[in-house]
Amino acid sequence: MNNSTLVRLHNVRLSYPNLFEARKFSPTDAKGSYSATFILDKKNNAKEIAEIKKAIDDIVREKFKGKHPGAQRICLRDGSEKQDVTGYGPDIMFVSARSDQAPMVVTAQRIRLLTQTEEAPLAGDFVNATIDIWAQDNAYGKRINAKLRGVMFAKRGERFGNYVDPVNEFAAFADDDESPV
Repeated sequence: MNNSTLVRLHNVRLSYPNLFEARKFSPTDAKGSYSATFILDKKNNAKEIAEIKKAIDDIVREKFKGKHPGAQRICLRDGSEKQDVTGYGPDIMFVSARSDQAPMVVTAQRIRLLTQTEEAPLAGDFVNATIDIWAQDNAYGKRINAKLRGVMFAKRGERFGNYVDPVNEFAAFADDDESPV
């Protein structure tokens, strides 16, 4: 078995993106990592979910000698776990991915983005992505993780989180004739 299995995700929702700057996830995290969570519709993304599950089953069988590390220690999870979070629920699965190296982020026209721009995908947008499913077996325990390889913007979606539309948010100020200058 290879050290990892490449999975291509088609037309999935992007959640919790951290694509352009490494973020520290714990006090012991020296340099931080890049990350994203991908929301997969159980019906529309059934093929991708099956590919991820097969990679996980292969790892359990070949690397962990049939002993599953537990549902909380794998990268693919059921959306019911986050029912109170926008975009999650019983009809979806989600996969969390990280990388120590910056992922390839591209526009729909495959133009590489090196910083957050207006063309960059945001939480709630639809993307295509590539991840590697791999086994962790070290001092930090046994897990089945996903490495974030690349993200390609597909189309805008309804924003997640505390996104504020700047046009609506500041419309009242545009009508304000008084200027401090």
